[in-house]
Amino acid sequence: MSELKLLALDAEDLEVVSAHVQDAIVRVADMGFSKNEKRFILLINRYVWEKGKNRKKDKGERRRAALRFDFVQNVQTKGFDLNAKEGALELLSIEFSASSTPSGFVILNFAGGATLKLGLECLEVRLHDLGGAWAANMRPKHDID
Repeated sequence: MSELKLLALDAEDLEVVSAHVQDAIVRVADMGFSKNEKRFILLINRYVWEKGKNRKKDKGERRRAALRFDFVQNVQTKGFDLNAKEGALELLSIEFSASSTPSGFVILNFAGGATLKLGLECLEVRLHDLGGAWAANMRPKHDID
């Protein structure tokens, strides 16, 4: 399977990126904000939903990937501390909320109610696989009410 490379420039594009990073595992130590470059990066272990998602017995695979947000003005967290480097989070979704075009906010929602809110000059998000895949320990499962 070839490496995934996606670019999101609007809310519709971001929905595609969000679907590909659903259930990614993110260590807090692998998140970082460069104020000078106006960039926020997360190194993630994403679950590869696009491969074999209909197979019941297969646990699937994970891939190391970079999720990069450009034109970031500010960062806010809720439910976790960016300085607590030992923590790990499970990414559930990414949403964009426009304030005054083209600026707005991206909200990353994590399991347990934690969120990461990025204030943006404009939306530009890149998802890029970084290397080989490995077998997942389990297939993510969500109870839907």
